[in-house]
Amino acid sequence: MARKKSPTLTEAELRLMDVLWRRDQATVREVVDALGVPPLAYNTVLTTLRILEKKGYVKHRAVGRAFVYSTRIDQGEAQTTVIDYVVSRFFDNSPRALMLKLLDNEELVDNEARRLRTLLEKTKRDK
Repeated sequence: MARKKSPTLTEAELRLMDVLWRRDQATVREVVDALGVPPLAYNTVLTTLRILEKKGYVKHRAVGRAFVYSTRIDQGEAQTTVIDYVVSRFFDNSPRALMLKLLDNEELVDNEARRLRTLLEKTKRDK
């Protein structure tokens, strides 16, 4: 059975995106060299970059015989996509439910609690 297409970044895709976000642009060879441990084969990186291009995360341009890849979306946009997916899938489209779950599972230090109160008050005033 074929694997279901992931609407967000897989672990392998995220590794490649991290390289491109740090470097702005890179050839397949440069991505392979920047990955570190565990290494990935050139063909694996090439295939994954093509998948990322189909998903709309990266684009490429030809420079001589090489393709130079760059991101189409920044890291913040990718984070928003993942959060939106999690909220819709597990929290019935309620960001508040996600926030409450996160706060239930996390012990806040004083400065974090103050910052959260400030953000909540600002949101309340803005409405």
